Amino acid sequence: MAIERTLSIIKPDATARNITGKINAVFEDNGLRVVAQKRLWLSKKQAEQFYAVHAERSFFGELTDYMVSGPVVVQVLEGESAITKNREVMGATNPANADEGTIRALFGQNVQENSVHGSDSPENAAIEISFFFAQTEIVG
Repeated sequence: MAIERTLSIIKPDATARNITGKINAVFEDNGLRVVAQKRLWLSKKQAEQFYAVHAERSFFGELTDYMVSGPVVVQVLEGESAITKNREVMGATNPANADEGTIRALFGQNVQENSVHGSDSPENAAIEISFFFAQTEIVG
């Protein structure tokens, strides 16, 4: 298996509840390593740019409003098949449908406030990582 990197965002609902460390412990316990990390408060413009792929969807405004409602932690996770592993560890988008022990089952509150975001493909991982991080900020 290949070592990959993926973007992870710990969303405003999770930072507000001060569970960043608990979420990262789940990543780390599942073989993913944090190799870059920042805590920041997205501007509306940044949120709209980051989620531009969803601009035509009915939930776009609600999503971007939510993502600017509080600080987030953006990070790069590294590990074997990190993109797939991260998505498995996060669980289903709707916490009610997420497998036991996944981050969204453990910490998610609803479909929107589901505590985490993760890249869905190698192409998107590269785009999303470069949105937040310069190569010099990623320390493996």
